[in-house]
Amino acid sequence: MKLATWNVNSLKVRLPHVLDWLAAEQPDVLCLQETKQEDKAFPFAELEAAGYTAYHNGQKTYNGVALLGKTAATDVQRDIPDFDDPQKRVIAATYNNGTASSVRVICAYIPNGQDITSEKYEYKLRWLRAMHTFLQDELTRYPQLALLGDYNIAPEDRDVHDPAAFKDQVLCTAPEREAFNKFIALGLSDSFRQFEQAEKSYSWWDYRMMGFRRNHGLRIDHILLSTPLAEKCSACRIDKTPRKLERPSDHAPVIAEIS
Repeated sequence: MKLATWNVNSLKVRLPHVLDWLAAEQPDVLCLQETKQEDKAFPFAELEAAGYTAYHNGQKTYNGVALLGKTAATDVQRDIPDFDDPQKRVIAATYNNGTASSVRVICAYIPNGQDITSEKYEYKLRWLRAMHTFLQDELTRYPQLALLGDYNIAPEDRDVHDPAAFKDQVLCTAPEREAFNKFIALGLSDSFRQFEQAEKSYSWWDYRMMGFRRNHGLRIDHILLSTPLAEKCSACRIDKTPRKLERPSDHAPVIAEIS
């Protein structure tokens, strides 16, 4: 089973990239973030023609998440239960992985936080606490669970091109990293770090100041796997190819393969 996540930074702009990437990579499930469109504008028909059944949780202009699967899903959940939030940042569903068991896939677009002095940072920390509670509940019901998405958290200094410049800045603060580690403590594994990886491996690069060309990036897109899936994970990689295209997203896809 191949699972992937990609913040496309506007699906309206990036749909041709997504369709080409689906054809080339053939993931079983692709999680999208920042679709930036309402459900009525979502390209369900185009994705179905490409062989994917889509589920979307969208809003106009901002946020928006989607699940694209080669097969239909069940138990689709939109938003974090019991967390009052108008921003569309979560969608979850259950997929059969070709065996008697099934896999719960959660697609999340974690808030950026903007600045540590802003209300948006406090919102991010509240959101992370709510997600932790949601994950606890989901793991009791779904032993095989994957949490994919744009976390807007660089877990360690090695995930940042310039740790000194980002010290105590949003994406790299101690409370954000602590929240990430609390997800790990629930029994999840950072699939990317299960394998030897090249130094300076990042999934996001700023559009400005030739960030991608200079590899001035951060690793903020992650695939966390529960123990039964982590034990069967055979590879995890970042695909930088779409970032080289004309008018690319500022993020690159991350892919995990489950035997």
